[in-house]
Amino acid sequence: MLPGRGPDGRAAVTRLSRLLGARTAWTAVGDGEFFCPGCGGDRNYQRLTGQRRFALLGVPLLPRGTTGPVVECAACRRHFGTDVLDHPTTTRFSAMLRDAVQTVALAVLAAGGACARGPLETAVAAVRAAGFDDCTQERLAALVEALAADTGRFTGEPCAAGLAIELHEALDPLAPHLAAAGRESIFLQGARIALADGPYTPAERDTLSTVGAALTICATDVTRLLTMARTPS
Repeated sequence: MLPGRGPDGRAAVTRLSRLLGARTAWTAVGDGEFFCPGCGGDRNYQRLTGQRRFALLGVPLLPRGTTGPVVECAACRRHFGTDVLDHPTTTRFSAMLRDAVQTVALAVLAAGGACARGPLETAVAAVRAAGFDDCTQERLAALVEALAADTGRFTGEPCAAGLAIELHEALDPLAPHLAAAGRESIFLQGARIALADGPYTPAERDTLSTVGAALTICATDVTRLLTMARTPS
């Protein structure tokens, strides 16, 4: 007969659970660093697989199959699904953001054609704010030339396939981890670089459209942001 409800029944269930139950033996199969949702920061982790066993008096006896894998935080000891590893660490996210802002700046400068002083100054400010403290106009101009050589593209041309690939490589991994405001912020930085020496050129519009697509910003919002960037902040 199953234990009834009430204090006596609950006590009986507790006693039964101490006699009979299941235990999981965890085995570490990997480790690394991840962003722990429980701690809210970068932590070390172990990747675990488990073997479940039927237990009598706390002693594992009969196997009941496997469980996991899971990710265990070395700090809080909580277990998470392995999809938590898809989220970049804080350090990795910062590096991705720096690279994204610099790549957008270089692409827009290349689209502008001449790397004029205004766009270069605006681009340097954006790249420094993103984390490249040692960025200079000379360095960016040299990188624009190198980018044009790598992508087989002349400055001032519409966004060619090689440059589009560069933009997608920098922005595609980052976009899922940014809120809409963050994605729009990166786009607006590129738009303001383009506007620093006058209205958008067709090549700059084309490049910024590619930036918007890589950031998963729809065409309607791209048009809105291109207009917004013209308004002094």
